[in-house]
Amino acid sequence: MEAPAAAHNPAESGTEQSGAEQSGTVRIVVDSPDEMRELGRRLAKLLRAGDLVMLTGELGAGKTTLTRGLGEGLGVRGAVTSPTFVIARVHPSLVDGPPLVHVDAYRLGGGLDDMEDLDLDVSLPESVIVVEWGEGKVEELTDDRLHLLIHRAVGDTTDEVRHITLTGVGERWAAVDLSAV
Repeated sequence: MEAPAAAHNPAESGTEQSGAEQSGTVRIVVDSPDEMRELGRRLAKLLRAGDLVMLTGELGAGKTTLTRGLGEGLGVRGAVTSPTFVIARVHPSLVDGPPLVHVDAYRLGGGLDDMEDLDLDVSLPESVIVVEWGEGKVEELTDDRLHLLIHRAVGDTTDEVRHITLTGVGERWAAVDLSAV
């Protein structure tokens, strides 16, 4: 299992490395929730059935807003809202694409064992699975995943700027140009 990512420092540069092979790291800055949603729509064009997307960031960082954009880009049914209290929501495709499985692992304990009842390993081959707060919990599902680390200013602020680090892990992402997003 790869080591948990450290808090993102937007001033840092270079490619992060861990125990899992990474295809590259791209950093993006968005200035508003609308831009975060649009990033999700653009990112959806790169996704296919079998993809695992992990979203890491503080409360209010924009994980669900980004996932809403992913849902729009994938053409799925239903409003994409935070699944915090239901843990997971499945959004079937309206356009003959893969369904979106949106998971919020915030209230779950550590490790894949605590998520076993969700049957993510069964859903993964035919779905795009997006897991908020999944770091340290779902990496064992697959060697290939896209990890988005979202950093926002914390404290008493109205700052809408988000610094996002996209890291492709594994063979699936080795040939994907994340900078095209």
